[in-house]
Amino acid sequence: MTLDKINVPIHCKMTLTVKEAAQYSNIGINKIDSMLRSPNCPFVLYVGNKKLVKRKEFEQFISHKLTI
Repeated sequence: MTLDKINVPIHCKMTLTVKEAAQYSNIGINKIDSMLRSPNCPFVLYVGNKKLVKRKEFEQFISHKLTI
C-alpha cells in the first residue's frame, strides 16, 4: 500500500517550506532564508537540518513590519 501525496492548500498548512513561503508572501527565497538564519527568528522551525516556516507566526511578523 502506498500513500499518495495529498495537495494541501498553502493557507491550510501549519508550516511552509522556504519556497512555499516565498510564493505565499511574494518575498524572495534568499530574503526568507536570511530571515530564518537571524537569531531568535520567531517563525523558524527546525526539523533535523531542514528549516520550515511557521505560517501563522510568519503572517504576524510580516503584518507588524513596514520594511524587511
